Amino acid sequence: MDLKCSHLDTPLGPMLLAASDQGLAGAWFEGQQHMPNFEAWAIDRQNPHLKQAARELTDYFSGARTPFKVRLSAAWGTAFQHAVWKALQGIRCGQTTSYGQLALQLKKPMASRAVGAAVGKNPWSIIVPCHRVVGAHGALTGYAGGLDRKVALLQLEGALL
Repeated sequence: MDLKCSHLDTPLGPMLLAASDQGLAGAWFEGQQHMPNFEAWAIDRQNPHLKQAARELTDYFSGARTPFKVRLSAAWGTAFQHAVWKALQGIRCGQTTSYGQLALQLKKPMASRAVGAAVGKNPWSIIVPCHRVVGAHGALTGYAGGLDRKVALLQLEGALL
């Protein structure tokens, strides 16, 4: 898959966006865990998916909490990871769920650790809201972009006061 990229400055630090002609392939905070090697990707300021993702993320950070509409195009992941990432898209802004609840939703009640691993490798930070997944009893657990960012995102959405 031929990917192009662009950079976006956000209140929580710079992000890297990647897209193909089919859609947005990823959105990562620079330096976060599981970020792919992007050195071979060309910068493209005209790709419509990159432009739309940047616009929607900017709106998100300004407080406009409309759902993300940019088309996603998976460039990575297993079938199980894709199922987890799809389930993440059903978590509404301002809400949280647990890894165990996601495992139950996927009809894999014993797979909460596998769900956690898949959540951690979500390539679409914020857009596919992995930051809305918490541990049992609401405990704030890891976030590939950093726990401080997870807290800030949940506060921005009103999930943490």
